[in-house]
Amino acid sequence: MKISDIRIRLVNKGDTKLKAVASLTVEDSIVIHDIKVIDGKDGLFISMPSRKTPDGEYKDIVHPIKNEVRDELLKAVLGAYEEALKAE
Repeated sequence: MKISDIRIRLVNKGDTKLKAVASLTVEDSIVIHDIKVIDGKDGLFISMPSRKTPDGEYKDIVHPIKNEVRDELLKAVLGAYEEALKAE
């Protein structure tokens, strides 16, 4: 999988756990919007786009099946997030 572009929108809302929202382009062919960068108790992680179900649960709309792909997405998005922080 080739990630061809990542766009980061920093979220500056004080003490919120949500730090940024990313859009990621895969192989110049498909875009995944609304990947969230969240500051959790164990550090930064990404949350894939999700939808709230009628019973109040959140279900991912898009998600990687293989751990290697999840790790690649995590590394790429967090790297772009760090770069966006430096550029700010």
